[in-house]
Parts: sequence; structure tokens; C-alpha cells
Amino acid sequence: MKKTILSTVAACAAAMTFAYENSAGAESGTLVVYFSATGTTKKAAEKIAAFTGGNVYGIRPVDRYTSHDLDWTDRKSRSTVEMNDEKSRPEIVSDVVDMSSCDTVYIGYPIWWNLAPRVVNTFIESHDLKGKTVIPFATSGGSGIENSVRELRRLYPDINWGEGRLLNGMSDSEIKKWLGL
Repeated sequence: MKKTILSTVAACAAAMTFAYENSAGAESGTLVVYFSATGTTKKAAEKIAAFTGGNVYGIRPVDRYTSHDLDWTDRKSRSTVEMNDEKSRPEIVSDVVDMSSCDTVYIGYPIWWNLAPRVVNTFIESHDLKGKTVIPFATSGGSGIENSVRELRRLYPDINWGEGRLLNGMSDSEIKKWLGL
């Protein structure tokens, strides 16, 4: 089992923190990237990885978000300030992510202000996603995914974007259907 996991790690990513260990990632060519401030999106990413046999990579901001940072009712909270500045790119931990053997990259995030958090933009702009199919997924307390996907497509028109999906309340069978499994 350990040899299988080690070969999976070498095939799709170097120096990555895996939230879910599996043995099929190398064969699948799938990487599941996510940002999760509270753990909800992480759980969705782990499910996608389990179903696809992909590896998981968590986007980690250098400065973790506190509950005060996430207070959307406070106009001076970190998340509010970042989301009001389209050019904001919060610094992320710079793990080396070798995506050369990955054909499909799922990118997950919580919906903030009807968009992907700016830290997701930092990741996208720090990695070469050309030639990959990039499929967004999101979690949200009340917003849909449509506007966030539209904005990602506008900002990064050279990426081959797949159909995004909001995963809130979806059963395992619904997620598998969306994944084409």
C-alpha cells in the first residue's frame, strides 16, 4: 500500500499535502485542488478525489483566515477587503505542484461575494493550466456557482474550463453522475 501511495504522489504532485490517500491517482491523471477556510470545501474535494482516484492539494494562504477575517458583515474584515479589490492576490504557501501528468484539474472553493476567493486567483496565476481541463466546484451558504465560473472564464480565457457545479447537499450518487461515473 505504501509503495502505491508513494508512486501516486510522484506521478501527479511533488511536495503536496494529501487530505485523502488513494492508490489510483497516477492512473487517473486527476488533481483536485481546493481552498477551504472552514473545512466544508475540503470535504467536497476529498469526495471528488475518492470517486475519481485523483490526488488532493489544499491551497494554503500564508496567513490563515481567522473567524474575524471571514466576517462578511464587517466591511474592514480581511475577506471583505480582499473581495472588494479585484487585484488582490493573497500570498499562498508555495508548494511545488507538478501537474505535467494531470489532464484534469478540479478547482474547489467556497463562494465569497458571489465569486471565488482571491486566493484561488493566486493559485491559478501561479500554475500553468494550459492544456488541462479545469473544472470548478464550490460550496456556498446561499449563492450559486454561475457568477464565479463566469468571472473565472473572463479572467482566464486561455484555460479550458469544464462545467462547474455547486456541491451543497448533493448525494454521493449525484456527485458521481456529475463526474460521469
